[in-house]
Amino acid sequence: MSQLNRRGLLKTGVAAGVIAATGLPARSAATRGGTLRLGLNGANTSDSFDGRTHSDAFMINMGHGTVFDCLTEVTAAGELIGELAVSWEASADAKIWTFNLRKGVTFHNGKSFGADDVIESLGMHTAEGAKSAAKPIVSAITEMKKMSEHQIQFTLAAGNADFPFLLSDYHILMYPAGMVDEAIAKGIGTGLYKVVSFDPGVRCVVARVDSHYKDGRAGWFDGIEAIAINDASARMNALMTGQVDAVNRVDVKTEPLLRANPNINIFEVTGNQHFTFPMLTDQTPFDDINVRKALKYGINRQEMVDKILQGHGKVGNDHPIGPANQYFASDIPQIELDIDKAKFYMKAAGLTELNVDLNVSDAAFNGATDAAQLYQASAKGAGININVNQEPADGYWSNVWLVKGWCASYWSGRATEDWMFSTAYESGVPWNDTHWENARFQELLISARAELDSVKRRDQYTEMQILCSEQGGQIVPMYANYVDAASSKLAHGANLGNSFQMDSSRLTERWWFT
Repeated sequence: MSQLNRRGLLKTGVAAGVIAATGLPARSAATRGGTLRLGLNGANTSDSFDGRTHSDAFMINMGHGTVFDCLTEVTAAGELIGELAVSWEASADAKIWTFNLRKGVTFHNGKSFGADDVIESLGMHTAEGAKSAAKPIVSAITEMKKMSEHQIQFTLAAGNADFPFLLSDYHILMYPAGMVDEAIAKGIGTGLYKVVSFDPGVRCVVARVDSHYKDGRAGWFDGIEAIAINDASARMNALMTGQVDAVNRVDVKTEPLLRANPNINIFEVTGNQHFTFPMLTDQTPFDDINVRKALKYGINRQEMVDKILQGHGKVGNDHPIGPANQYFASDIPQIELDIDKAKFYMKAAGLTELNVDLNVSDAAFNGATDAAQLYQASAKGAGININVNQEPADGYWSNVWLVKGWCASYWSGRATEDWMFSTAYESGVPWNDTHWENARFQELLISARAELDSVKRRDQYTEMQILCSEQGGQIVPMYANYVDAASSKLAHGANLGNSFQMDSSRLTERWWFT
């Protein structure tokens, strides 16, 4: 097969056989030329080209598909294809995977790409002291064996039907072996664009690489200038006045104004993005499940969808599996605002009143501060007094998230259930932003990962969603559509990716000027 979507992979299992990946489809309508100017939020002065640290839109967009490549890629249509890998095959138990690597690829400094680069690039994520969100993926590999310059074999601790999908993770970028530090400092990858200049938290300028392996299939701009515009109003104004060609995270309050402009197109897709209020369950008072349940029943989810998202989304149910996932459990009981139940669980916790800080910034998601204030108002009737602390946008992800007991956050979601759960809910992983521990959940996580029977897998993932919803420390009030905007002078293919914002954060390689 030349392409494979996640449903196909799970249906066919991973019986031994080659999954070829011929690359991206040709687009006859695409034309080469021009400099794309992006206005992006999610920029920080601590940004770097170290993929292990990428957590927000600016560097995710400038990382995979722009300056760097991954081994595999999920297309806009949701199909899994090769990027720096061209084919792969698995043993019948999905524990041993053999990947064939693309030949004739060079890094921006002229070094040839091969198996040594893969081994060192993956090893970065489990190195002593490394803080990588992809550590759960890489730590499952017990052995990486170089079979030849362009073939590598991975042995996993346990079978994983999703393994090729996981290698498309935007953290797992390929660096040149023996010069990783230099590559991070200068932005040396194998991507379509090489770095001209980079001022962290301000801007990044890149230029198209000549004679790239994706020539004729992707990479239509001569250059790209990504400008950090964290303020939503300033970002929308920059697009309306023609200072930039595309922006991410449209402020839904101004969306009608943008839509009325004939020179601007809104592009909106439904994916698995969810806005959250994670609490650290190993800190008081969130270590009490009754407190967590009281907080879950103290929030008006529909009000947030209506007022914060302006209808551009749907109600969430305190688990991270979204409507675009294969095993999304849409029929489990929906948690709704219920002051009597909130009071019941407050009493069970031995409380008549709860005073708690909720630390927020619109760096977490557009409208996070307003959402927290709505939460404050709805929970008050149950004796829950939420003190909304507004935090600075710059440094929010390093100073507040994973640090303070309760905060606002967002997740893009992931293409497969295991990918999402293992990134943010597996015991001990760096991005487990609730520190929630549940023995049954962890047992199911390991079991479902290797399960090739789709019916059994659905049952396992449904139970995991119920456990998160009923007992976890994550409040997921809403799933948010990706709403981005661009100049009408830009064009794209038939599909838009829904894994992340901005065409799955690959607009730089997939779009072109008309």
